[in-house]
Amino acid sequence: MDVRLETVELSVDDDRIGGTVLSPPPRLPGVLFVHGWGGSQDHDLVRAREAAGIGCVCLTFDLRGHESTARQWEHVNRPQNLADLKAAYDWLSARPDVDPSAIAVIGISYGGYLAALLTSERPVRWLALRSPAIYRDEGWELPKLQLHIDTNLPDYRQRKLRWQDNRVLRACAAYRGDVLLVAAENDTIVPHPVVENYAAAFMHVRSLTRRVIEDADHAFSQKPAQKAYTTLLIKWLAEMIMGAREEAAGVKVRERKQQPSGATV
Repeated sequence: MDVRLETVELSVDDDRIGGTVLSPPPRLPGVLFVHGWGGSQDHDLVRAREAAGIGCVCLTFDLRGHESTARQWEHVNRPQNLADLKAAYDWLSARPDVDPSAIAVIGISYGGYLAALLTSERPVRWLALRSPAIYRDEGWELPKLQLHIDTNLPDYRQRKLRWQDNRVLRACAAYRGDVLLVAAENDTIVPHPVVENYAAAFMHVRSLTRRVIEDADHAFSQKPAQKAYTTLLIKWLAEMIMGAREEAAGVKVRERKQQPSGATV
């Protein structure tokens, strides 16, 4: 984040006094929302609105196989949806009002799985995953719909996995940013062992914040669970952004102390 520090002079009576202006970055953080399988960008608009309210440029979008491209439902695969996400990320980070070093990616279920994979191909500063799904690496290019025909998938999601054993967990092990990992108390689609496997893989992150939303099912179908998640997410985002700005400002102040009088940092 490009915080700016300037030394100025102020006129008062017949004298001039020194001052210092410390201003926030001219470009804003970007937040990219990734919906789950069967969802749509509309599901994220409330959270995007609140994230915009704390000073973020937000993008929601529909993965292929949803909404206007629903005809592809039976054929779209994981590589194609990951390509969708990369295209959305690239579009957002290229905006002139977005700081490309300050991108947050927020993923739900299948979208969380894709978001975690994205970190191995794009710089993601902040990563928030709600009930992130997991799939076997085998059949990577099969239509995504076929993955749920696998009768062994529920058993696979109950297993304790090493980070080396799955593509998405390897991406998590390599990630170095900040993570919010949210589980639903009554989730039967993405059971708690899946979330534990993700948490264990995030071994090198700057920070890992974990929360369980009480009485929530996988879809967060009840209003109290939705509200609790939104409140948690926006509070975490605000803390991450504020912390990054304070850190950048601290660097400028330290540099200022090392500069000759009158220099601009």
